[in-house]
Amino acid sequence: MSRKIDRLLLLDGRLTPSTGGGAFETIDPATEDVLGTAADGTPDDMDRAIGAARRAFDETSWSTDVEFRVRCLRQLREAMRRRSDELRELTIREVGAPRFLTFAAQLDAPVDDLGWFAGLAESYEWERDLGRAEPMGMASHRRVRMEAAGVVGAITPWNFPHQINLAKVGPALAAGNTVVLKPAPDTPWCAAVLGEIIAEETDIPAGVVNVVTSSDHGLGAQLVQDPRVDLVTFTGSTATGRNVMAGAAATLKRVFLELGGKSAFVVLDDADLKAACSYAAFSGIAHAGQGCAITTRILVPRALHDDAAEIMAKTLAKLGVGDPGDDRTICGPVVSAKQRERVEGYLRLAVEEGGSFACGGGRPADRDRGFWIEPTLVTGLANESRTAREEIFGPVLVMLPHDGDDDAVRIANDSPYGLSGAVHGGDAERARAVAGRLRTGTVSVNGGVWYGADVPFGGYKQSGIGREMGVAGFEEYLETKAIAEGVT
Repeated sequence: MSRKIDRLLLLDGRLTPSTGGGAFETIDPATEDVLGTAADGTPDDMDRAIGAARRAFDETSWSTDVEFRVRCLRQLREAMRRRSDELRELTIREVGAPRFLTFAAQLDAPVDDLGWFAGLAESYEWERDLGRAEPMGMASHRRVRMEAAGVVGAITPWNFPHQINLAKVGPALAAGNTVVLKPAPDTPWCAAVLGEIIAEETDIPAGVVNVVTSSDHGLGAQLVQDPRVDLVTFTGSTATGRNVMAGAAATLKRVFLELGGKSAFVVLDDADLKAACSYAAFSGIAHAGQGCAITTRILVPRALHDDAAEIMAKTLAKLGVGDPGDDRTICGPVVSAKQRERVEGYLRLAVEEGGSFACGGGRPADRDRGFWIEPTLVTGLANESRTAREEIFGPVLVMLPHDGDDDAVRIANDSPYGLSGAVHGGDAERARAVAGRLRTGTVSVNGGVWYGADVPFGGYKQSGIGREMGVAGFEEYLETKAIAEGVT
């Protein structure tokens, strides 16, 4: 990737520049180098994409030919596997993702997940026979059929672009829908390359998948509001999620949303304190804390607070920041100058609210280029503080004391969010009981990993509506039709 590259839109089966030929730069967040450009899609391009998806759904057999869809998804998986080395380097450079994560959720895992969705489509019970009944005295034979929802508008963020793009495109296609994908402008190449592979290395028909990269956030609103779109799936901030719901309301289209989080990592008084705090530090700053489900509120027993803070501060300082291309790096840069400014604003706020830094608190002294923030632990705040309640999306953890299991549950649930959580304790049954009381969509107990294609992911409260992944996520893309035939 030493040369600059220009990438195109995928519209109605063709790789094409944007209307008028506009393009925008994509930046390496570790160095601030310009990697190249992506086509800067326009409202006309989005209109073409939606029209193509509508025609492909209404006028082809894509939505009804399960066998063909399964074959195409497996083609896509194999094509992405063949290009995994290229995609890995692209992801490290464009996203700033640490290399180790590309062997998991940043690349390899979501590519493999395409095969799981293909297999689900192959084995799914598309029609169920309810048998004969006589409602209102009329003998009838009833069936329930599951059908594709239609045209799907998929709006995705920048933090785990392959995972989220494929977690939407994969099940949407497996279910028989057509898709318009609008990725975040911070990481356009990850989506544009997906479009290239679909166009050049699969039999997915023209119009079934359209990819519109753009620096214009307004194109997302256009996609949401267009009456030709039947369903919108969005991953991003809770504030934008509200706008998506409002925009979809005029046409009463279905939405499902994966939104923000401020998840709690609960350490019980019988936990191995060093192991729990070290694990919380590692997971909290992986990919510079840029994950909606990352546990960034660390709840520890009050009597052990100072010891816990010391352990975590030493761990964070040892991990530090590093080149995302290095196998040993856990915490790379944040994605952009704008994101760095956002995180720095919260660091200033933490001090204003009476907090102090057990470690970190600013930019690394030895990094004069790139968008870097030191791994940071904030202590001395209450859960009511903005720093403890609002999603920061950077390598910033807040440690809060609790006074026993009930108090820990109270603090953990005292949040507008409910996306994820974690519990560490010596007594597994007790830890599971605490986990069961957390009002969150996913919970890790003693280091358990819930991520997987077969596991539904989503949140309670203002962390979203609906589920992604798993059978539940697949069924978000389906409509239910009841059919009754009169019999004698």
